[in-house]
Amino acid sequence: VQLQASGGGLVQAGDSLRLSCAASGRTFSMRTMGWFRQIPGKEREFVAAVDWSAGSTEYADSLKGRFGISRDNNKNTVYLQMNSLKPEDTAVYYCAADLWRSGSSPDSYNYWGQGTLVTVSS
Repeated sequence: VQLQASGGGLVQAGDSLRLSCAASGRTFSMRTMGWFRQIPGKEREFVAAVDWSAGSTEYADSLKGRFGISRDNNKNTVYLQMNSLKPEDTAVYYCAADLWRSGSSPDSYNYWGQGTLVTVSS
């Protein structure tokens, strides 16, 4: 599975942004797709995940209500809608996928995109 993330950029606090992650390859076998983020010098942090078949979602508690994950199975794409962005949301955002596992740990994902930078100015 290959993942290509896009949609990052520079926004102001309070703005919204939508990230996209297009999957290719063995997409028919995917179990879960998720988003993580990472600030330099810190560990990769779980943001949200979606079950590829059922569509059920999971979020980091701190981001519930502001961030929304969705998927388009026909386009093999997962989206992350980010609203009311804050400077502390500044990070490189990575999409991830796995064929068998799910959850909030980076160790549960075997496939990773290249990351897209989101910068939120105050």
